Amino acid sequence: MDLFEYQAKDLFAKHDVPVLAGEVIETPEAAREVTERLGGRAVVKAQVKTGGRGKAGGVKLASDPADAVEKAGQILGMDIKGHTVHKVMLAETADIQDEYYVSFLLDRTNRTFLAMASVEGGVEIEEVAATKPEALAKIPVDAIAGVTEEKAREIAEAAKFPAELIDQVANVLVKLWDVFVKEDALLVEVNPLVKTAEGKIIALDGKVSLDANADFRQPEHEALEDKAAANPLEAAAKAKGLNYVKLDGQVGIIGNGAGLVMSTLDVVAYAGEKHSNVKPANFLDIGGGASAEVMANGLEIILGDPDVKSVFVNVFGGITACDAVANGIVQALELLKSKGEDVTKPLVVRLDGNNAELGRKILTDAAHPLVQQVDTMDGAADKAAELAAK
Repeated sequence: MDLFEYQAKDLFAKHDVPVLAGEVIETPEAAREVTERLGGRAVVKAQVKTGGRGKAGGVKLASDPADAVEKAGQILGMDIKGHTVHKVMLAETADIQDEYYVSFLLDRTNRTFLAMASVEGGVEIEEVAATKPEALAKIPVDAIAGVTEEKAREIAEAAKFPAELIDQVANVLVKLWDVFVKEDALLVEVNPLVKTAEGKIIALDGKVSLDANADFRQPEHEALEDKAAANPLEAAAKAKGLNYVKLDGQVGIIGNGAGLVMSTLDVVAYAGEKHSNVKPANFLDIGGGASAEVMANGLEIILGDPDVKSVFVNVFGGITACDAVANGIVQALELLKSKGEDVTKPLVVRLDGNNAELGRKILTDAAHPLVQQVDTMDGAADKAAELAAK
């Protein structure tokens, strides 16, 4: 889960990372009172989960409360790289002397954590990495040892921070590592980390991505979710404990196991090229030990997607027996019927593996007019694409 800047700053403050005061508003007029509290001047910053806000006009300096109202009105409602601005943060101003960059992230390629730092912050760090790779220090961080004061100094020195700032920067790095570990983050980034005219180091802007796999031990993170922007189908699937991602196609996909579902997406996309270029409508993995209830919940979510024109249920029975899947399909159709929801979308089912024959018999006996069984994965994908195109 990616956080808004103001949420990242709140987490920073929670772990004693130095930040400037700021408040979030949703209406222009609210900027007046906030700016007065901040000393009469403020930086008005669009709150969207994307970079390049400054270049897009989403960051403006307000010289007084009336100016803040005007600037907030200009930014609210803006479209920045496809993200509509619904909130702005008014932040305390600072006399910035220099801008730097620091971050911690999960390095999946090398199966470790990585610290990155540069004295050339305030710009897109990707550009720095591409044009001046020597200006970006990359230091592996051992998961057990973490970032001690000694490690933090190593990172700061590798990035060539001025000697008189090493102690301050190292202190901030230790605290940012605290954020990274204690909040179960995948990314903690500060760009820019600034030095003020008074010589103080402050995290001026923050970006944090949290690991959703750690939600079970971070219950307070639920309050950070941007529920207003969430896809309603994804929200409903999450409430049912389903691993679901909405896509932009027309063939609903259900499978057991992420690898099988990913393969199914590819097969459907390939088959769809022959049938009006239809594409997969979603990713839905019901898991290796899914019950009939889980199958029913998944089918209910997919059939509730207005973009879906057909459904492909692709199951290889292992821990999940095919008869449980078949019972789930039958139950889901009965459940929707009992709710008065007419099922009009055809289902193509391919069952193989554990109890496949029994599963096929259950579906045959149910004799639902919208359910078709196909023996092979390629054949089922082709049939589902054909039905969606019709």
